[in-house]
Amino acid sequence: MKIEEFLEKLPTNVINGEDVQLSEKSFREIFKFVELNENDVFYHLGCGDEKGIEIAINEFKVKKSVGIDNNFEKIEKAKNNLEDNKIQAELICQDIKESDISDATIILFWFTDEDVINKMVEKFEKLKSGTRIITIWGPLPDYLPDRVNFPYIANKVPFKKAKSIQEQLLAIFGVKCVDFVTAWEFAERYTKSLGTSEIKNDRFLTIIQTLTIWINAKNFGIACGDEIPESIKTYISIMKMHFDIDFEYLLDE
Repeated sequence: MKIEEFLEKLPTNVINGEDVQLSEKSFREIFKFVELNENDVFYHLGCGDEKGIEIAINEFKVKKSVGIDNNFEKIEKAKNNLEDNKIQAELICQDIKESDISDATIILFWFTDEDVINKMVEKFEKLKSGTRIITIWGPLPDYLPDRVNFPYIANKVPFKKAKSIQEQLLAIFGVKCVDFVTAWEFAERYTKSLGTSEIKNDRFLTIIQTLTIWINAKNFGIACGDEIPESIKTYISIMKMHFDIDFEYLLDE
């Protein structure tokens, strides 16, 4: 089956990140990356549980910490957890597209739905200068990142338009071209950021992300060299032979 067909068989809430929670370690890495501090108003859009909100308050002493999610059960459970721990923060059950985020200085935003992303970018562009939007894996579409510690990417208002997708990708990877080693390193960083406990699953995810990164780089003209690396050929074969997942067709486009 094609990789798209494989992904379509996975639960929607896993694909769009709804049921994928960041580890406490990842939250701390993100907050250190953006230098979150007592002067910041932090928003986590699509917060799920309250862990990021709690860490922002307790460890980084932010001025205000707000979580927004449209899942009522998760928000109520998160509110109870915060109350039990006597933590003063704001949790809102709402569609993020309808939310008021005008006082934010730092926003964590991890969504894959293109409609949601495009509508939120319009909201982000209207925020006060200096506000930072943190994404994971991919940057805001069409814009150059302000800072990168892959898989964490920061865009700062006002956003800087990328001249091309090639310029944007090279800015993320920080190299002149993408080879197998770069693709694997960045895929592994992403896998580790999810903090799963299953090593076999981690390796499987890393391989898929590596192939995705390298093939996209080749199709956008930023892969190193004209030949397909032997390592890429090997992993494409492994995916096809052992998992019936086809990547080869992507190289023909």
